[in-house]
Amino acid sequence: MDRNQPTPNDRDPQMWEIAKRRVSFKNHLAAYVMVNLFLWATWYFYTEEKGGYWPIYTTLGWGLGLLLHYLGAYVFPKENSVDREYEKMMRNKK
Repeated sequence: MDRNQPTPNDRDPQMWEIAKRRVSFKNHLAAYVMVNLFLWATWYFYTEEKGGYWPIYTTLGWGLGLLLHYLGAYVFPKENSVDREYEKMMRNKK
């Protein structure tokens, strides 16, 4: 989905942005699940000795990024660092 896609005329721009973030997160989650299932299945079926759980690095590392994406889409959806910085600059200007 193109993040620079214009807001349809009959939609609230702020709600449209939140909806785009949530769809983006859901796509990210689907990719995370599919890739990690593949990596864990590869480890399980093709590793002779079951020690050295190497897929854990991908699962945890990417999982952290996924958590941050979730927070931006659902917990802090209206946060926009550019808007905050602009407001801060305008307050300090006076």
